[in-house]
Amino acid sequence: MNRKLFYSALVLIVIGMVMVYSSSSVMAESRFGSHIYFLKRQMLWLLFAILAGAVILRLDLKKTAVYSVPILLVMLVLLAAVFVMPARNGSHRWLFIGPFSVQPSELFKLSVLYYLAFSLSQKKRDIRDLRQLLIPYAPLIGAGLLLIILEPGLGSALTITLTVIAVFFLAGVRLFHLAAFAVPVATLIGFMVFVLGYKKARVADYLDAINDPLAGSYQVKQAVLTLGAGGVFGAGLGDGRQKLFFLPYPHTDFIFATIGEELGFAGLAIIMILFYVIIWQGRKIALYQPDRFGYLLGMGVTALIFISVLINVGVVTCLLPTTGIPLPLLSYGGTSLLVSIVCIAILLNLSCRKGVMVR
Repeated sequence: MNRKLFYSALVLIVIGMVMVYSSSSVMAESRFGSHIYFLKRQMLWLLFAILAGAVILRLDLKKTAVYSVPILLVMLVLLAAVFVMPARNGSHRWLFIGPFSVQPSELFKLSVLYYLAFSLSQKKRDIRDLRQLLIPYAPLIGAGLLLIILEPGLGSALTITLTVIAVFFLAGVRLFHLAAFAVPVATLIGFMVFVLGYKKARVADYLDAINDPLAGSYQVKQAVLTLGAGGVFGAGLGDGRQKLFFLPYPHTDFIFATIGEELGFAGLAIIMILFYVIIWQGRKIALYQPDRFGYLLGMGVTALIFISVLINVGVVTCLLPTTGIPLPLLSYGGTSLLVSIVCIAILLNLSCRKGVMVR
C-alpha cells in the first residue's frame, strides 16, 4: 500500500474532524441544542466511509467494472429522484433517508469515472471515431449533467465536465472531438447564466470582486475577512470569530477560510502540501499501472480530487465565482466525505496491484 498517500489522507481526515467541530459547535448549539450535532453526524458518515473504503481495498476493480454501466444508470435514477424530495435552500440536491441526507451528484462523479475507465479501456472501442464517442457517452453523461444543472448544481456540473474532459484527453481523444463535447456544455451554461439569469448575480458579484474583494457579495467579503484575520499563525484553534454567524457555511464550503482564520497561513500551507502529496502519489500510481483501465481510473480519481480542491480554494480566495463545491476530506458533508475516502481507497487499491511498486 502507498503509505505516503494513506498517511496524508489520514492526517487530512483528522484535521477535517477537528475543524468541523471547531467551526460548527456554536451553530450546532444554537440550532439543535447540542454542540456536537454536526461532529456526531460527520463521524457516523466517517465510519460508513471507512467500511466502504475497506470493501474497495479488497475488490478486483477491473473485474467488477462490468457493473459500472448498471451503477451509472442507478445514479441517473437517483439524480431524477431528488426532484420529488423537499427543497433545501431552494435546491433539490438531496435524497432524505430518515435523519440522513444523500447527495446523488457526488456519487455520480465517481460512477462516471468508473464507467469511463472501463469503457475507454476496451480494445474494441475506437476513440478516434466521433460516432463511438457520441453514441455511448453523450446520452448518459449529458443526462446526468442536465439533471445536476436543473437541481441547480452548477459547481458539481463544472467539476464533472472538467474531470470527464481530462479523462477523455488522457485516453487519447482528439482535441476537436473534446471541443465537440465541451462547447455545447459551455454554451448551455452561458445561456442559462446570461439569458435565463441562472446564478447571474454570483457572476456579477465575482466580476465586482476582481477589482475589490470587499465590493463583492456578502459571502465573498466574509471569506476575505476570515482569511485575512488569521495572519501567519492564526487566531488559535477554536478562537475564530467569523464562525459566530458572520461567515456563511463555515463548516462546509468555506471551511478553508475557517482554517485560515484559526490556524493561519501556516495551517493552510500544511493542508495544501498534504493535498499535493495525495495528487502527486495518485499520479504516480496511475502511471505505474500495468493496464489502460488502471491508468485511466487512477488519473480520473486524481483529477477529480485536484479539480475539487482547485475550485473550492479558488472560490474561498475569490479567484472563482461562488459555487457549492466541498473541500475533499475536510468539509462537512456525509456524501462528500464518503466519495473522498472511496477515491483514496481506489488509489490505494491500484497501488497494491501486481507489478505496481509505488510506496
